[in-house]
Amino acid sequence: MRSSIFLVFVMCLSLTQIQISMADLVDDTCKQTPNNDLCVSTLHADPRSATADVAGLAIIVVDAIKAKATATVAQINTLLGSSPDPKTKNGLDSCLKKYSNAILNADIPSALEALQKNNPKFAEQGTNDAANEANSCERSFAGGASPISSFNKSVTDLSNVASAIIKLLL
Repeated sequence: MRSSIFLVFVMCLSLTQIQISMADLVDDTCKQTPNNDLCVSTLHADPRSATADVAGLAIIVVDAIKAKATATVAQINTLLGSSPDPKTKNGLDSCLKKYSNAILNADIPSALEALQKNNPKFAEQGTNDAANEANSCERSFAGGASPISSFNKSVTDLSNVASAIIKLLL
């Protein structure tokens, strides 16, 4: 009976150590990104981070970019449905193409595929391209305010975090 209790105690202690070391990996990794708080909150929000290595953490952040880009497309479509003024409509149309064609159909899939194939250089290029497209979208509103600035900022910030994590794999 005592040996059973001791064995359970040792197993619980081991599991606690594993969880602490994984939490340390998230914290240590995020300290090397341009936005530690965003990195930590993004990774802790995903249960996969508990058992992920650095490449797995990069995949989680790239998945977060995909989710935010998808939400951005939904917001653009909502705004286009409300018959905006011509300048805003032109900007939104341009952004819809950047998000639908470039970010969601090229940049993010190529980054994920590169990470899965252990090719971090191409993964980094994909996340950098996503940030560039979001920034380009922001500039699409000639002289006017972008109605999706917060979305563009989120995609850019997440892309920069992902890129920093991916650089650790080089």
